[in-house]
Amino acid sequence: MKNKLLYIEDDTEIATWVREDLEERGYEVVWLGSGEGATEAVADCSLIILDVMLPGLDGFTVGQRLKKEYPAVPIVMLSARTSIDDKLHGLDFADDYVTKPFHPDELAARIEVQLRKAGKVASSEAVLKLDHLSIYEQDNRIVNEQTGEEIILSGKQFHIFAYLLRHMGMIRTKEQIYEAVWNESYLDGDKTLMVHIRHLREKLEIDPANPVIIQTVRGVGYRVKKP
Repeated sequence: MKNKLLYIEDDTEIATWVREDLEERGYEVVWLGSGEGATEAVADCSLIILDVMLPGLDGFTVGQRLKKEYPAVPIVMLSARTSIDDKLHGLDFADDYVTKPFHPDELAARIEVQLRKAGKVASSEAVLKLDHLSIYEQDNRIVNEQTGEEIILSGKQFHIFAYLLRHMGMIRTKEQIYEAVWNESYLDGDKTLMVHIRHLREKLEIDPANPVIIQTVRGVGYRVKKP
């Protein structure tokens, strides 16, 4: 069963980006452009994502009211306001405070932590098997079953692999991967992604020269094939 999230954000561009990313991760997202109607909308939601700068009542006021009405529902604040006073004000009632700009993987990880604390995540650990790899999805751990060793990825390697796993079986272009991981436009001829893919294969593949986990679709891009 999907966890339903209430997302309150007045910036349409940011809201669309965050909502689409969370829906790709398997969440159901209810989006509101202000705090109006939030009390009714949160009734069957597992978590609230709340921007501070809203039209009408600000996020602090909305959050305090929602927490009073639904104390068991976690609140994750999103804000470009980074002062310690703002953070402390938010954390008076919220369960986490994420500053903008943020990477979608960071927001997703913080949501997962709060859902787990609230008992909204199944306790049985999901394991994805890919050839010789076991991927423990809840704690982002990868184990080489041939050696029994855990494979440690760098930040960018992890984000690239996580993106491909979210789109398993689908071909993703260099442009799509780069823009999702680096949050900036891809420049034709840039070799940065290719270098990271090579290093990623050196860690994940039995034979990096003949990869079976991260496949190259010549002239198009990359994919992780469904097991």
